Amino acid sequence: MVSKKLKLLLALVGLMQTASFAQSTDANWAYDSTKASNKVQYNEFANYQTPYPSKPRGMWELSVNGGNAIIIGDRPMFNGYLGGIAGGVSARFAFSHVFSARLGYEASEQKIPGYKTYIPFSANTTHMVNLDLIASLNTLSSYRGNPKVNYYVFVGYSLAASQVSKGVEGNFKYNGPVYNGSSAGVPNLYARDENNFIKTFHSDYAGNDNQVLYHNLAFGAGIDFKVSSRVTLGVEERIVAPLTGIDMLDGYINQQGGVRGGNDKYAFSTAKIGFALGNSKTHTAPLWWINPNNYIYNEVATPKHMKLPPVVLPDADGDGVTDQFDMEPNTPAGCAVDSHGVSLDTDGDGVPDCRDKEKLTPQNCFPVNADGVGTCPEPECCKNMQVAPATCSLGSLPSVQFKAGSAMLSTTAKSLLDNVAQQLMANPNCKVKLVGYGASDKKSQQLSWDHVNAIKTYLTEQKGISETRMIWSSGVEGNNTTVDLVPTTEDGPNTVPAPHPNLSKKG
Repeated sequence: MVSKKLKLLLALVGLMQTASFAQSTDANWAYDSTKASNKVQYNEFANYQTPYPSKPRGMWELSVNGGNAIIIGDRPMFNGYLGGIAGGVSARFAFSHVFSARLGYEASEQKIPGYKTYIPFSANTTHMVNLDLIASLNTLSSYRGNPKVNYYVFVGYSLAASQVSKGVEGNFKYNGPVYNGSSAGVPNLYARDENNFIKTFHSDYAGNDNQVLYHNLAFGAGIDFKVSSRVTLGVEERIVAPLTGIDMLDGYINQQGGVRGGNDKYAFSTAKIGFALGNSKTHTAPLWWINPNNYIYNEVATPKHMKLPPVVLPDADGDGVTDQFDMEPNTPAGCAVDSHGVSLDTDGDGVPDCRDKEKLTPQNCFPVNADGVGTCPEPECCKNMQVAPATCSLGSLPSVQFKAGSAMLSTTAKSLLDNVAQQLMANPNCKVKLVGYGASDKKSQQLSWDHVNAIKTYLTEQKGISETRMIWSSGVEGNNTTVDLVPTTEDGPNTVPAPHPNLSKKG
């Protein structure tokens, strides 16, 4: 018949294999203000006042365990002795993603067979309060997301209360002191080790102290498997060693020739189920189930918090194609280019469109001159054709009035010029002649120039009218507060130097 321990071992192997195939690569992570443990630090992080995010507020875990308990002492192990039963409850809280603390209660009861045929079995009942410091070994990782299996080790302190007593051997009930291996007598068990205990606090009806309270050091390791977001299953091995020499937990003191044997210890092999408790809207999973490196790797892959400077790539000729991909690094300013940074040449005559005066030269007219004009002879029918002179259909334009001695445009003057600009845009063949008056003296001549310049500046800079469409005329005899706007197709100077700049009116 398969033993209970073998069955337990096979079950644990199957559970570990199942969990190993269920390893998760989940790396989701978000620093949510509702789950931050330190709101001040979170706000500083969100406002780029500190590079360190706040530690998330994690749930805590309540677990229940049960299993086998063995006393490692003077009795032969596994010689008809499978140990006893143990069970307990604990609460685990995280300090960080690696370290956590656990407070728990453990109880065990064991029947230990006699060492000699004339020594009856012993019964041991123990209650322990435990405080453990746990270190998770695989929470941190640079190669996966959150773990599905948690390997951990722990060390801790236990305060234990034990009762060791004799039971029934056949029909013989024995309540006397525990045998100490000496034929000279059977002295009281705890009288010999009374200095090793905190105290004895109960005596049986025969006057034998058989209940004690003592300090212990505990250590061990375990494995937890994540079944769902709230539930875990695990196994754990726990060793409990009294802090002072105690050799009576198995009901027997091995003392031959006046030499004491080794101290007794407890070994608990338990399975457990854990439950994560806390509001999921305000708490993350317990921190030992969260890999904090997730945040760093997610920020590298898809930045959500990092301040990324704008990418500036060199473009020496300013044509919009970076130097790395520009096949024409010295494109003339203002020339349109293709996706490779090469100036557009629609007709392929070797002259870029920005300088080509004949953008669609037929190939039979190649080669072309420097202006992109082909060498095809003019057709006979067109040799004597005269180019019709440009015509302007603008009617009369208004005159602009200035205050005496001032070159500042009034609101009324600007409104008139806005209307003039609209008419010029609608009649691209028309130009406007700006006639400024004032020739009697140097001051009048300069003021006339200032008036014309104010109108020209407004039309070019504020209304986008080309300077080449304005003909300059100032210093004409007439009313020094008026500038006439005359539509024309004639050519003339677009600007003239100020006659007396030292007398200029700025407004």
